[in-house]
Amino acid sequence: MKILGISAYYHDAAAALIIDGEIVAAAQEERFTRTKHDPGFPAHAVRFCLDFAGLKPVDLDYVAFYDKPFLKFERLLETYLAFAPRGFTSFRQALPLWIKEKLFQKSMLVKQLGAALDPGVDWNGKLLFSEHHLSHAASAFYPSPFEKAAILTMDGVGEWTTTSLAHGNGSSLEVLKEIHFPHSLGLLYSAFTYYTGFKVNSGEYKVMGLAPYGEPRYAKAIREHLIDIKDDGSFRINLDYFDYCTGLRMTNERFDALFGGPPRSPESRLGQKEMDLAASVQAVTEEVVLKLASSVAKETGERNLCLAGGVALNCVANGKLLRTGAFDRIWIQPAAGDAGGALGAALGAYHMFKGGPRRLAGAGRDAMKGGYLGPVFDTATICEQLTAAGAVYEILDDDAIVDRCARALASGMAIGWHQGRMEFGPRALGARSVLGDPRSPTMQKLLNLKVKFRESFRPFAPSVLRENVPEWFDLDADSPYMLLVADVRPEHRIAMTPEQQALFGIDKLNIARSSIPAVTHVDYSARIQTVHADTNPRYHALISDFVT
Repeated sequence: MKILGISAYYHDAAAALIIDGEIVAAAQEERFTRTKHDPGFPAHAVRFCLDFAGLKPVDLDYVAFYDKPFLKFERLLETYLAFAPRGFTSFRQALPLWIKEKLFQKSMLVKQLGAALDPGVDWNGKLLFSEHHLSHAASAFYPSPFEKAAILTMDGVGEWTTTSLAHGNGSSLEVLKEIHFPHSLGLLYSAFTYYTGFKVNSGEYKVMGLAPYGEPRYAKAIREHLIDIKDDGSFRINLDYFDYCTGLRMTNERFDALFGGPPRSPESRLGQKEMDLAASVQAVTEEVVLKLASSVAKETGERNLCLAGGVALNCVANGKLLRTGAFDRIWIQPAAGDAGGALGAALGAYHMFKGGPRRLAGAGRDAMKGGYLGPVFDTATICEQLTAAGAVYEILDDDAIVDRCARALASGMAIGWHQGRMEFGPRALGARSVLGDPRSPTMQKLLNLKVKFRESFRPFAPSVLRENVPEWFDLDADSPYMLLVADVRPEHRIAMTPEQQALFGIDKLNIARSSIPAVTHVDYSARIQTVHADTNPRYHALISDFVT
């Protein structure tokens, strides 16, 4: 059975192909169009999936879409009616788009599938629609290495659901509890993303990276005024401080008054206030995640946990959750956001709709193939492209490439590393990566400002051989997708003097905090990728050569 999954029309459009339950190919549209978080129909990703598998469009049994547009419109309409006449301006702007396109997404999908693949295929008869959070849950459980597991999904909002607790067993998946819009942990985090001057739906990871530079001075105010957190992790948002239900902004004037002024202008200088706000919302988010996880552990009795949804990309919260011991093992879908919904829709259709059998990868490994599910290019194609670009190049065998790159890294050079299949999801995992020497005290700033052209405070992640993880970090678990944060071990740290500790947040970047300063955040933490010889042998060989 061949099922194509699609996510589109909001952000992070993607396509994924499964054949008899096996994940064959998956890619985000942004990797082809170079439009960050591309929301459009994933025509390039769809064509890639079929081409990679050698399939014709007519060979597909089903096409599964990751959410239900009519339920989304129901939420939009009921929300505006509940708050009327407030929000009429926003409603007036949203309604024409819904009437023109979004209410008729099935016909639009049929049209775009025909344009991208084959207009002669009966796409209408092949289309299936999943619920948004069910797609997230399926993307988390079915590729996991667990026969049975609790499942926690958290994001901004799908149709109505913002948080769900579920249980997976073999091919079955049952949703146990849900929290509905407008009460959303993801939207709370996005509100602070907006207020600190970053872009909603793409800047949340910047807030997470900024948090260690601050102190959670506003956490008490958040708990007292913005969110009511219960012992089981369920919560309610105080909508008096937010404008996302009815307006065109995330927050309102009352929110501004609570935190002492209007939102930061996006291009203005970051101050201590923004750092403290980031630390505060991060602390509150971690509290909710840990309580929710504890609750689902008690409810299901499971010792394994699967995570998905945009909040599951908060690797700091994930690391703290693992350390609580509430679960023995945690597995996080690497494309935890909406891109992963394409994969979850296809897997859900196969297992839940068609009753397909589940086959575990075995040996405690997951079914994501290291996340390497995208396009691969042979030497002839690469040479053709380089020649057309007028590049000067040299062809080396694998051993020579590894040796030369390892020596270049050791000499302080940055490397563009392109090999094998492209990663699926938002992380670069050793297939399409920028690499540098973690021992360099200037590498983080250099790569941020001169190579990646992004904020200097943004941390870089260490890629470490799985067998060497406990030697360097307070972690002894697999983290192949860069979704767990752990501390650098004490023997590798360099204590900061009181004068250095007193420096303004970002000024601490210039202080070497460990023997691997380029990947050590200001709080001595690191976002770890464990590298495994069986999933990425060439990258494993490069790191092995570098460390010796």
